Amino acid sequence: MKLLALDSSGLVASVAVLEDDRLLAEYTINYKKTHSQTLLPMLDEIGKMIELDLNSLDAIAVAAGPGSFTGLRIGAATAKGLGLALDKPLIGVPTVDALAYNLYDARQLICPMMDARRSQVYTGIYRFEDGKMNIITGQKAVKVEELMGELNALGQEVIFLGDGVPVYADLIREKIKVPYSFAPAHVNKQRAGSVGALGMVLYQSGQVQSAAEHQPEYLRVSQAERERAARLKGQKQV
Repeated sequence: MKLLALDSSGLVASVAVLEDDRLLAEYTINYKKTHSQTLLPMLDEIGKMIELDLNSLDAIAVAAGPGSFTGLRIGAATAKGLGLALDKPLIGVPTVDALAYNLYDARQLICPMMDARRSQVYTGIYRFEDGKMNIITGQKAVKVEELMGELNALGQEVIFLGDGVPVYADLIREKIKVPYSFAPAHVNKQRAGSVGALGMVLYQSGQVQSAAEHQPEYLRVSQAERERAARLKGQKQV
């Protein structure tokens, strides 16, 4: 099975191609550029390097959210466009789940944290058992203090990763009461390789959809939508 994987859900843009249990290529950029400027050129570059025939793909895996509203839309549009053009199915891979998959088979609890602004993070809590990732708490947007309370109640060692860690590192140190560590640089952000590896698992369990069906999972409404709702509420009160 050959799979293309895309992740533009956060600060990182990442593209990978996997074939069975091999990661053929991965291109990851963590730099201040718009994903619309980087994603397709990255795919073109690795495609040239591995002589990729896009028609040879079996499916396209894409980080489906939560994450940056703009980033998710760019990733979804890219995946849907390729899926429609190539007549290939899509695999919507939950972003936080894929982040946790970076730390495959870790003995500790795994807690990804993506900065969701407004003093919140997109997060979940995961544990690997017998080579399988178990979801203790599924994807959600929550305040960091509440997340620390949940982890303290579980009473187990935890590894943190994601772009929310440097933002809230001091608060984590203040509130966490169990042993903890921060994942190192090579596995602490989104990677398309992990999206693809987890996408393979989801594909084998039949969790695929058509390109037309795919929609990102935002978890929260966008700032523009919140501001519009506030304006409408103010108009009604007048």
